[in-house]
Amino acid sequence: MAQDLDINHDTLREIYRQMSRIHEVDKAIQAGLSSGKFMFTYWPLTGQECIPAAIAPLVTAEDSMITIYRGIHDQVAKGVPLKGLFAEALGRVDGVNKGKGGSPHISDPSSGSMLTTAIVGAGAPIANGIALANKMRGTGKVTIVNFGDGATSIGAVHEAMNLAGAWKLPVIFMCQNNQIGEYTPIPEYTASEGFTARAEALGFRGITLDGNDPVAFYNGMKEIIESVRNGDGPVFVEAMTLRLGPHAGVGWSHLLNKEELAAAKEAWPVPATRKLLIEAGICTEEELDAMDKANAEEVKEAVEFGLASEVTGEDEMLLDVYGDPDVVPVRGQRTQRAAEPEFTGETKEMAMFEAVQDALDLSMQLDDNVYCLGEDIGDDPGGVFKCFKGMQSKWGERIRPTPIAEQAIIGCATGSALVGMRPVAEIMFADFVGVCMDQITNHAAKQRYMSGATTHVPMTVRMIAGGGIGGFGAQHSQSTEAMLLHQPGLKIVYPSTPTEAKGLLMSCIFDDDPCIQMESMMLTYALKEEVPVGDYRIPLGVAKVKRPGTDITLITYGWQVMQCLMAAEELAKDGISCEVLDLRTLLPLDYDRILASVEKTGRALVVHAAVEFCGLGAEIASTINETLFGQLKAPASRFGAAYAPIAYSKTIETAQVPNVGSIAARVRDIVK
Repeated sequence: MAQDLDINHDTLREIYRQMSRIHEVDKAIQAGLSSGKFMFTYWPLTGQECIPAAIAPLVTAEDSMITIYRGIHDQVAKGVPLKGLFAEALGRVDGVNKGKGGSPHISDPSSGSMLTTAIVGAGAPIANGIALANKMRGTGKVTIVNFGDGATSIGAVHEAMNLAGAWKLPVIFMCQNNQIGEYTPIPEYTASEGFTARAEALGFRGITLDGNDPVAFYNGMKEIIESVRNGDGPVFVEAMTLRLGPHAGVGWSHLLNKEELAAAKEAWPVPATRKLLIEAGICTEEELDAMDKANAEEVKEAVEFGLASEVTGEDEMLLDVYGDPDVVPVRGQRTQRAAEPEFTGETKEMAMFEAVQDALDLSMQLDDNVYCLGEDIGDDPGGVFKCFKGMQSKWGERIRPTPIAEQAIIGCATGSALVGMRPVAEIMFADFVGVCMDQITNHAAKQRYMSGATTHVPMTVRMIAGGGIGGFGAQHSQSTEAMLLHQPGLKIVYPSTPTEAKGLLMSCIFDDDPCIQMESMMLTYALKEEVPVGDYRIPLGVAKVKRPGTDITLITYGWQVMQCLMAAEELAKDGISCEVLDLRTLLPLDYDRILASVEKTGRALVVHAAVEFCGLGAEIASTINETLFGQLKAPASRFGAAYAPIAYSKTIETAQVPNVGSIAARVRDIVK
């Protein structure tokens, strides 16, 4: 007669079946790596099988999961197809991500396994974004983000937990406490005796569960998932377990002594749950043998499928960087893109901050998936730069003031974009991009590529470049486009007028790749002009001649366009005719119009406010010299800021950044 346990017997059987599947996957990978049949990096999950196996009966494919590189057990239990999983780990075309993400970057939206990150703790802010989308849509879906105990030391986790608590997001922070942060035991990296108090300090529940006990863990998670699904806010779960393997590779852990390892094997949930099922009279040994055999056969077929699949080839190299492969800059490639038609409709005088607000407001009218988030954007003050004045009163929760937490902001935008939202995130000053660089460049920028285009991130980030005003100092004045341009996957625009600020921003918002709009504080309030009313968009990747000329092309963007136009006026008095080309979009870069202009004038100077050394100007000048060598009257050159932080002193700043006088002087030297 079966023993009465506090769980449905069929549910316990299913939990064991899932644990057995996970164990067979683990065994197959370790055997393949040991024999040399496989060649990929593996972070073993041995000992942690119960946690995802007990969660699996409580969620559906509609519920989302994010995990870490040591998360193959989470992926198996969530329903990622094993054939595609093995093919992906092996770098094959039939992998769930075409072999482009590999073992540390599995994404399978069909099962709800949305993202796997190889950056410790970085998944937590992204999980918030998925949870926010579900909350705003009223779906009742739950998001679970898995990470190890080591991630509790990461700032991104703290930022994410604080935001989730403040917004009561339907997210579960699943800390799989396996006692060791990579190679370091818990007592060596924190004085905390446990981690649940961190959630309680942030105003929401923290619960410790035995991650090796399938009955207790299932029952505990059942209540937690129901609570989160019902809108009661986030929960932090500390699932106690023990990692039996090394940080990476195969075999048993060398960080546990002989006695500790023996005790850990005794508590190992796979054999322990098998023993429980037999002793409770729920299953016979023969029934469990049959279950294990079926799982082993499924894994064997998956391994054979993966090995038989073709290795992902170099023809995939530049695909999935962007939705459109022509965006990727390739030496010598001149992609022709049509410019926006001349606007003949109604206009209204606006400053740049008003044009930005107009673009945001119209975009929110056009698509319910558009929302805005950032520091201080609510009423009052409506944003530090007044771009959101009055919008929270109009749009409610679609204007979301955030904590001062750039990682949380960008991660939330990334996660919500993964599930179809079109967030617009404001990072107050471009200097602050360093605080959230991981979320922008390792996650938003790379996700389309790593997922083999199964997911993409249609989000927009706005940031202000404070240089040129004077008095803001080194940490509020930097123009950071060069470091962002070095990250494949991002599109970057830099408007020089209110009209372009509106038209480029609307195009960014409705683009399917992550876009960054940099706005110069020099232009935020000072420059006013007639701006098109209504839905107005400027195509990305199209430069514009702002002043025709014949002797030299000044290639520039942002507030330096104004400087170049004024320098051209001065130079005209000397009989030097300057063509001023406003790039508007820095990536995709309009090499066709750049080269066409320089072919006409025979000379080129690239001007930007960012530091000259290793700046965009060097890249453009080099391409011009390589492509048009023999047609040039002088080598193409570049002119940027001196190699120093932007000074607080207005006198120094004026001298270190290109200005009308210094631009004119450089042009005279080139023309001579």
